[in-house]
Amino acid sequence: MDIYDSLNRPLRDLRISVTDRCNFRCTYCMPKEIYNNDYNYLNKNEILSFEEIHRITKIFVSLGIHKIRITGGEPLLRKNLYKLIEKLNNIDGIDIALTTNGVLLKQQAEQLFDSGLRRITVSLDAVDDKIFKMLSDSNYSYEDVLKGIEKSIEVGLKVKVNVVVKRGINDKHILEMIEYFRHSNIVIRFIEFMDVGSTNDWNKTSVVQSQEILQMIEDNYNIKKLEKNYFGEVANRYEIQDNSLEFGFISSVTEPFCNDCTRIRLSSEGKLYTCLFSLSGFDLKEKIRTNLPDEQIMDFINSIWSNRKDRYSELRNQSVLSSDSNKIEMPYIGG
Repeated sequence: MDIYDSLNRPLRDLRISVTDRCNFRCTYCMPKEIYNNDYNYLNKNEILSFEEIHRITKIFVSLGIHKIRITGGEPLLRKNLYKLIEKLNNIDGIDIALTTNGVLLKQQAEQLFDSGLRRITVSLDAVDDKIFKMLSDSNYSYEDVLKGIEKSIEVGLKVKVNVVVKRGINDKHILEMIEYFRHSNIVIRFIEFMDVGSTNDWNKTSVVQSQEILQMIEDNYNIKKLEKNYFGEVANRYEIQDNSLEFGFISSVTEPFCNDCTRIRLSSEGKLYTCLFSLSGFDLKEKIRTNLPDEQIMDFINSIWSNRKDRYSELRNQSVLSSDSNKIEMPYIGG
């Protein structure tokens, strides 16, 4: 069964946040000034169990979902996450990936692979320790992330690296990232700094446009543009012509991809969000915990998706959005 929203966009991707906690305090996502020791994180009873996530995922697959992405917060902080991967891996017809900051991969990569995971995306914004710590605002080193990446490759996981670029911080280190990951069989995605939530001090002057980065790379390497792999792929993909590196751009600010967005997000507390920039969600946990039959839950999801009209990034560029919007924060719904 396939379902479509009001703009004829199919439902294809489900992003599942398994925790609102993180061991980083990245300035563009979870600034320490807000997410400190006094912050009221979700407790165990408030978040979905693995059994609940498994049931929800099976329902979504029956509605046309093909791709599952496990996110956070930092998903590897969720105890025994590999057990969830095992459960989800027994569902036919889905591709599972996980997004992580990477520092716990050295300990967990092998177990994750053994549970059926095959693809991960690692957030790494610099291979310079001063800049890395400035952006992550953590006690970890970028070398801790690299050790996790190395372990992941060693056990057989396919790795993609996401780089959020902020003007005046890591924008002068693009070529350093390119050169570091050449010949590594790792794909890089450069991400424009986005106004997710309301606490990351976003402004357009901090955004480094993807075209700027592309020009910087093109001035130093012979590159070619690659075709998209599937409908709904958000990255514009390129390759250095000696086949030493694939890289790409996620350009939500300067090149919105609302028309092709096929994603729905499930927060760790069981709310559904139809856009990364949503103001509010739909309480699916209440439906699950009152033991409604699958058919009624499918109807609930179908109603949400069929009425979806989200076009935030396009409207942002048309300057028709209210500036005081209280958007959902990134740690609740992942990237």
